[in-house]
Amino acid sequence: MPDGLFIFFAALTLGAASLLVLSRNAVTSAMGMILALVGVAADFFLLDAYFLGVLQVLVYAGAVMVLFLFVIMLLTDTAESAEGYPWKSAALGLAVFFFLAAGAVWLFVWSGAVPGTAAGATPPELSVNPSVFVTAAKGFGRLLYTKYLLPLEIAGFLLLVALVGVVSLSKDPVDENA
Repeated sequence: MPDGLFIFFAALTLGAASLLVLSRNAVTSAMGMILALVGVAADFFLLDAYFLGVLQVLVYAGAVMVLFLFVIMLLTDTAESAEGYPWKSAALGLAVFFFLAAGAVWLFVWSGAVPGTAAGATPPELSVNPSVFVTAAKGFGRLLYTKYLLPLEIAGFLLLVALVGVVSLSKDPVDENA
């Protein structure tokens, strides 16, 4: 796998995810999320997981994000002002990001959680067994609905919660005094 391409698409994904989080406009945030999902799909392609890459583009970057964009565009007020941007929330988000990044670096590099990474040791040679990876759609579907049924159901539930959240956040508040 070309490391340069992987690093490029990983950086693209991180940049698009930061655009998603830091943008004031909901449509721009959704476009950043689409770009981040396409970057993840490109990394899947580089890892020879073509089926997952195609699913990522078709399902998430295609159908789900188009649905989110329709909901955002139909339910938001275009005259809405961007004044009072919560800079404290952005600062808190950046602090949490740097805290998690520092924790990940400490866990994987300095604590020796990954074999061969502590104290400047060289990582061991890894051998990949091709029979472990299922690339055919039939085998992938069989695994998805047998061994990985619970994670599939959890992912579906999370998508439903995200959809309901987008609808509830996009609606205008109801004035109960009127």
